[in-house]
Amino acid sequence: MRTISSHSLVEQLDQLTVTGTFFEPLDGNRVKCYACAHQCVLKPGQRGVCRVRFNEKGVLKVPWGYTTGMALDPVEKKPFNHFLPGSLTLSFGMLGCNFTCEFCQNWITAQAVNEPYGKVSPYYLQPVTPAEVVAAAIRNRAKAIISTYNEPWITADWSEAIFTLAKKKGLRTGYVSNGFATHKGLDTLKPNLDALKVDLKCGTESHYRELGGRLADVIDTIAYAQELGIWVEVVTLVIPGWNDSPDELWAISRSIASISPNTPWHVTAFHPDYKMQEHPPTSPDELLKASEIGQEAGLIYVYAGNLPGRVGSLENTHCPQCLKPVIIRRGFTVTHYHLTPDGHCEYCGTPIPGVWDTEKPSARRFAF
Repeated sequence: MRTISSHSLVEQLDQLTVTGTFFEPLDGNRVKCYACAHQCVLKPGQRGVCRVRFNEKGVLKVPWGYTTGMALDPVEKKPFNHFLPGSLTLSFGMLGCNFTCEFCQNWITAQAVNEPYGKVSPYYLQPVTPAEVVAAAIRNRAKAIISTYNEPWITADWSEAIFTLAKKKGLRTGYVSNGFATHKGLDTLKPNLDALKVDLKCGTESHYRELGGRLADVIDTIAYAQELGIWVEVVTLVIPGWNDSPDELWAISRSIASISPNTPWHVTAFHPDYKMQEHPPTSPDELLKASEIGQEAGLIYVYAGNLPGRVGSLENTHCPQCLKPVIIRRGFTVTHYHLTPDGHCEYCGTPIPGVWDTEKPSARRFAF
């Protein structure tokens, strides 16, 4: 199977575009894209930071009509712990990102257009329609459709088309994102976006500048999405020697708690990948220390993820009133569930914030 260079990949992706909706026309045939917080102002022929959105004769052309993969995933893999727990989601993705994280865990798709040695085959660009994506979800009994694998904001026009149809069919929808969004973009998506998982990657502006973003914009996205009524969970990949200092973890957890102490915070383990091969993997003890900081900062729902069976009770959801476990997990599997259909603790009746399914999930009989 042949691979293709970054240059020819971008040219091929240009053929898989339509005129977008997440932009404003300006004078001189310029356009302002508001899909993400870069808000690129582009002259004809110019590309955005993401390289997959570009100005063609005064209109913004955006990715459309393909996926690099669709998969059935447990919702806990995203990770979401308070959004339809125990259910399946249909995940789909495209190519590209508006950040350049050296530790990217999905770099083959997210950084494909930035890497001349990217191993992306043209066979991975599979033509598909929104109706086919939604039909696949229904056929496989998924409860939600999730845009993931690359950065959803830069392909927001495509996901909005899918989500609009999905909502009409009774499905939930979500983004797995870096949170580098705009109010206008969130306002546009709100009618068809139920959940947002935000990677809050670090706690300082200097670290965010290394990634090509701004901390303040990500914090603002978390706050504004919650204000709109979108369910939000936050994830921090704890990277030894980069963002794992107590000061930085305190800064991250205090930022989340200042928005809402009910926001679930997942601390997850890094493994060496992409351009950050010299850092060691995250140990269970490091995740436990980060979790303790989050709890001390006032966060009620703190989880340590992707090291199944090695982080004690931090995979589980506990009732903050009676302290009993209301959802018990191991990895991506829900083994015990003690919430009412409207999300109250079965033991004491305390409401647990989240998006709950009226159908009580059963333990999965298969592994992922």
